[in-house]
Amino acid sequence: MRVALLEPLGVPESRIRELAEPIERAGHEFVYFGDKTADVGELARRSEGADVVMIANNPYPAEVVRSAGALKMVAVAFTGIDHVGLDACRERGVCVCNCAGYSDVSVAELTVGLTIDVLRKVVPADAAVRAGATSAGLMGREVCGKTVGIVGTGHIGCAAGRLFGAFGARVLGYARHESGAAREAGIEQVPLDELLGESDIVSLHLPLNDTTRGWFGADKIARMRRGAVFVNCARGAIVDNDALADALNSGKLSGAGIDVFDMEPPLPSGYALASAKNCVLTPHVAFLTEEAMERRAKIEFDNVVSWLGGTPKNVCAL
Repeated sequence: MRVALLEPLGVPESRIRELAEPIERAGHEFVYFGDKTADVGELARRSEGADVVMIANNPYPAEVVRSAGALKMVAVAFTGIDHVGLDACRERGVCVCNCAGYSDVSVAELTVGLTIDVLRKVVPADAAVRAGATSAGLMGREVCGKTVGIVGTGHIGCAAGRLFGAFGARVLGYARHESGAAREAGIEQVPLDELLGESDIVSLHLPLNDTTRGWFGADKIARMRRGAVFVNCARGAIVDNDALADALNSGKLSGAGIDVFDMEPPLPSGYALASAKNCVLTPHVAFLTEEAMERRAKIEFDNVVSWLGGTPKNVCAL
């Protein structure tokens, strides 16, 4: 079979070649493209003749799935698979596997980091030092003693909850179904309205799908405690970001730490959150650590080897 890796995975090419050795030893062909492309025609060309396509977070749309006549499996080096043409995969019986878990630690750590950045006014403090100013107006707040609401208590939500708990916060959690893992992480599961009304910090950890797209809108923001902080290292399209910007500018919320948007950076001129008050922005880097890149590369190649051997792992669409 032909296996095609269509984009880099954030590890050296020498590591890619090393991870591909079991595929080639089993008699399969492995092809690696060392640059990213979003061009549909180029993606189709790269997918031509491939039984297995490997991608990361680059879009792999339905028209490419339908044009790839030999395609049987899409291996995604990412947790979310909303950038893949899933309906087309289901139509054709193409197996889709992800790398859930590779970035749990990195995303949880940035979640806490952004929270501290907001509470301790790290960005304006940095600007003050560079401008020759003092600490005037830079009084911060602590995580310890605060109530943190985790919306979505999956692996990453639980990891973030454990970290917040280690800082001495009370941690509440909301999910559609109660989770034993959340209880073990010290997260008190409560209804959403209770979480929003009691939390000083609300952190979003939901997947993006048809149910959650636009789900965290003005109505839910209005239910949050006045002066609360909002953090999103999940998916930007879950949130009404214009409503979030309005809440920051009006003083309803005291700050936000945002790593994800309803589009991939670069953001267009005039994007509301880019000029909102007390908002720390990062360009979708929560998953992006050396350790996470190594973990996801290993998981993705293991997924391919397992599928080729007839024992697929991490299947999330078929």
